[in-house]
Amino acid sequence: MLEFSTLDWIALGGFAGAWIGYAILLEWTPLGRRALNALMHPYREVWMMRMLERDMRMVDTQIMASLQNGTAFFASTSLIAIGGVLTVMRSTDEVLMVISELPLGIQTSRAQWDAKVLGLAVIFAYAFFKFAWAYRLFNYVAILLGAAPPAREKDAAEAKAHARRAARLMESAGRHFNRGQRAFFFALGYLGWFLGPSALIATTLAVLAVTWRRQFASDAQRALTDLR
Repeated sequence: MLEFSTLDWIALGGFAGAWIGYAILLEWTPLGRRALNALMHPYREVWMMRMLERDMRMVDTQIMASLQNGTAFFASTSLIAIGGVLTVMRSTDEVLMVISELPLGIQTSRAQWDAKVLGLAVIFAYAFFKFAWAYRLFNYVAILLGAAPPAREKDAAEAKAHARRAARLMESAGRHFNRGQRAFFFALGYLGWFLGPSALIATTLAVLAVTWRRQFASDAQRALTDLR
């Protein structure tokens, strides 16, 4: 049986609550509009409007290729991480033997260790689905880019509507990509649980602090807010 301690359940609940609460705050509250992610949304529409003005759109296709390649890299990394986690599950006895000889005072049963490893695999699987869907959405944006009206029609209502549709679709792709990256960050925090519930609490708070600073108090965020 798992028989996790009360502190384990508290730490795990705090980890899940921190992840969900941070995501809600970032994406669904007025405060989230000041986050770096949200500040980038208007520039996607600006980009698409500028795209309409260009006869030759090689620059736009190169940017799209860069976005797709970055997303594909993270999706592939997620699969590799899942494979590594499943490999660890096949070697639980050997891993526990090594851990028992370390001066860390870690005490865990085989069932507890497998449950923790399985949780890590679930996080990376979630990240993979987010990155894979973001990659698909970027493909759709590339199609809309190819279907954009010629530059001579840039002032037409349909041309502007097309640009806005592409921007909204790109915004959705960016949102799913950000969720996948957030899963990676919190996976690092989850690793603390392998050292114990107290370590999980500490690593969760550390991940929250780092991600919060990058979204609300980083140089990149100030660059967009100070010059608006």
